Formats: sequence, structure tokens, C-alpha cells
Amino acid sequence: MDLGKRRSVIKKKISPSKSKPRHSAIEEVSQREESAQEAPKRGRMDISFFFLVIVLQTIGLIMLFSASYVTALHENGNSLYYILRQSIFVVVGLVAMIVASYIDYHFWQRMKWVIYLGGLALMALALIYDSPNGSGARRWVYLPTQGHSLISFQPSEIMKFAVAIICAHLIAINYKQMGKLKYGLFPFAIILVPIAGLMVLQRHMSGLILMMLILFTMMFVGGSKIRWFVTLGIAVVALAVLFLMYKGFDYIQVRLANWLDPLSGDLRGSKWQTAQSLYAIGSGGLMGVGLGNSTQKFLYLSEPQNDFIFAIVCEELGFVGAVVIILLFVLLIYSGISIAMRAPDKFGCMLVIGLVAQIGWQALLNIAVVTNSIPNTGISLPFFSAGGTALTMQLAQMGVILSVSRYCRRD
Repeated sequence: MDLGKRRSVIKKKISPSKSKPRHSAIEEVSQREESAQEAPKRGRMDISFFFLVIVLQTIGLIMLFSASYVTALHENGNSLYYILRQSIFVVVGLVAMIVASYIDYHFWQRMKWVIYLGGLALMALALIYDSPNGSGARRWVYLPTQGHSLISFQPSEIMKFAVAIICAHLIAINYKQMGKLKYGLFPFAIILVPIAGLMVLQRHMSGLILMMLILFTMMFVGGSKIRWFVTLGIAVVALAVLFLMYKGFDYIQVRLANWLDPLSGDLRGSKWQTAQSLYAIGSGGLMGVGLGNSTQKFLYLSEPQNDFIFAIVCEELGFVGAVVIILLFVLLIYSGISIAMRAPDKFGCMLVIGLVAQIGWQALLNIAVVTNSIPNTGISLPFFSAGGTALTMQLAQMGVILSVSRYCRRD
């Protein structure tokens, strides 16, 4: 065989591999979807995923009570205030999870624009409400109760779900063309820009970061070129920083300075929360001081029931307990990815990827903040931190994943 023929044979052998999508998981789902003879029938939910959610939520309730009773007694005169309130939302969330697990997940694909536009409207509505603590953040919509604004919710929690649904839809219908700018970048930029604008106006930078991470994760798995979403991310961050500088939001510079040097100078100011968190983690040691025996929760560490609950986990359960909880989150994400790989269609696969990406990134960011690995962003720990809207939405979204699992192929 002459040199020309050899080159021709080699080219034919390697050319098919060049046309294959980068990610074999969604490719496998795509091939299975195209070769399916009939629509999959609904079966039983994935018990291992359901069990992991229940275990994490149970541990979360226990730790919330331990971390919150001092603050609850000081602020509300009732040491059970936070745990009773959270228990109600857990019940509501679990009911929502079970109900969502029986709803065909394609229903959310049909409702994608209603949820997205409704989320944007609610986020815009939140801008008219002043921050109750004087921080300037406008992230909540308040519902009046007997003349008082006592009930509130964060529309951004709804928008996280909307982002996962729309990205899953876009990838499902444009899967084979995700390598083109028209399909692999522009639609995602269009849905991200209004969200980013409202997030900046709300002074909700942690929410913006999380939304971008969810969107970029789905773009990456869906087959978009890496340089595209890196460029998009840099552009959004640059515009947000310029706007914040124009509006005089110097709190970001303060947080960066505190992150770089958290334990020097006057710790009674803006460094107080991070310093007390590090003290809590350090005092926990290997095995912890014991459940309920934290000292930092006695009004030293602010927000022990919310953003910094993981610091109390480290203090009371130690390094070992913290690692166990992190491993439970890892197992939950792994179980979710397993469901995604066995999903009957591309939309189901990508929807699960988006929802587990939210839990994974949010847990990672919270733990990174508590340990001062990144600057303080004010982000909660899924299933642990006090909060009605977030917890209810998280559990409901776990129900959506369970719905996909009911239609998965059985190994």
C-alpha cells in the first residue's frame, strides 16, 4: 500500500471520532433515546437517592436545633423558634418532593417560559422592598400578615430552577449543534443577562455566582466550547464589577481584604464573623466537642443557624463528622449523576445535571466561605441552613430528580 492510500485509510478511521460529542454520558442518552421503540413507562423511584436526601435532611434538622437554640432564645424568646419553623418547611418540602416525583418531568419543559418570566417578575418585584437589616440587599418579597411584613421568600430560588429547566430544554433540542455559536452560546447568554442585571440590582452576588455555575456546568456537559462560557463569565463579572464600582458598593473590597487577612487587626468589625467561624472549626479538632456543646453559638458566631451552620458542625462533630457530611453530599451528587446517565431522554438527563449541580456548587461554596477558602458570599448550606423558600424548593427539586428516576432504564 502506497503512502497516499495509507493516509486515506487512517483518515477514515479517525474521522468518526472527531464528530462525536465531547461527553459520552449525554451521547449515550441520545443514542438510547433515538433507538427507543416506545416511550418509557413509569416505575419506582430511585430509593438510594431518596434515602440520601432523607439522611441529609435529618442530620440538617438535628444540627439546626443544636446551632440555633441560643440565638432563637436571644432574638425571639423561644429556643425552639428556628427548629419549629424549619420543621414546618421540611414537612411542606417533603410533601412537595413526593408530589413532584409523580409528576411527569416533561411538564416542567412545557412550563419553562412561565417559570422563567414569572421568576424574573418576582425578582424585579423584590427591588421595591427595603432590606430589613439595613444592608441594602433587596432579595426578598414580603407578604403582609395582619398589617406586618412577616412572611418573605426569595424569588432567586425559583430562578435557579428556571435556569436548569431552560438550559436542559435548549441542550435537548440543539444537542448536535452545541458546537456552533448560534446554539451553544447565544441562547444561554440571552437568558443569563436579565438574571445578572436583576441580581446586581439586588446586591445578590452569591446568587449570581451560583446561577452562572449552574448554567456553565450544563453548557459544558451539553457540549459548548469551553472558551465560550469562560468568555461569557468574564464579561458578566466585569460588567457586574463596573456597575458595583459606579454605584459605590465598596463592601466587596472590604470582603476581599477580610478574606486575605481574617485574623489580624480589630476583629470586632467586619472580620468578626469569619474569625469566629475559624475559631469554631479549630476548637472542634478531630472528633469535636460533642453534639450540643458548641461555645461559639453562644452569640459569638453570627448566623449560626444559617450561612455559618457548618462551622458549628465542625466544632461539635469535629473533622470526622464534617467529612462524613461532605461525603453524604458527594454520594447524593454521584447518585444524581447516575440517574442522569440512565435518563430516557436528553432533557431528563440535563435537567438532573442542572439540579444536582445546584446542590453541589451551593454546598461547596458554603463550606468554602465558612473555612475562609473564598471571600464571604452569604450563601446557605442545602438541607441544613434555616430558610423556608430555599429548603422547600430544594426538596421539591429532589422530587423532580426522583420523577426522572422513575422513567430510567433498569440495569
